[in-house]
Amino acid sequence: MGTVPAFPHGMPLTRADLEAMPDDGHRYELVDGTLIMSPSPRPLHQRIVARLVIALTMNCPAHLEVLPAPVDVVLADNTVLIPDVVVGRRSDFTTSHLAGIPELAIEVLSPSTRLVDLELKRARLQEAGCPNYWLIDPELPELRCLALRGGVYSQVLTAVGDEIIEVSAPFTVSLSPGQLVAPYGR
Repeated sequence: MGTVPAFPHGMPLTRADLEAMPDDGHRYELVDGTLIMSPSPRPLHQRIVARLVIALTMNCPAHLEVLPAPVDVVLADNTVLIPDVVVGRRSDFTTSHLAGIPELAIEVLSPSTRLVDLELKRARLQEAGCPNYWLIDPELPELRCLALRGGVYSQVLTAVGDEIIEVSAPFTVSLSPGQLVAPYGR
């Protein structure tokens, strides 16, 4: 592990500062120049992410790509987010990040990231014009699909438990929150 770089005191951080940080196994994101650290995700969280990636990839059109975290989504020099799952135009992915607005960002809520996902990330993605933002609450389980309508996120679909919904944007896929959280072998 390398040494932690010295950051300018009292100054907002930038993407360059973020890139200078050592890889210590944590996820670091920037929101308006403020560093946010997330601990490593738990197995249930990763099960949901893996199943989402499989379901989405099977239905994804060729001009889009589905990727799990960690993939940097650069919204501004001082705002770099890492959604749990991101869908972007293939042409917007560089060798290091998504350089453009995602078509879909998905967050799996956990106690340590719940407020950031529900408030900060949602607000920044809405502001940037990300057309689709989904939230999965493993505790219920629940899937909430938000879509940008007149510049504001509106909840367009919700599924709870074993309910199956068909989502049409950014492409058609059927999902059930119960199936996303179910133990293997169910």
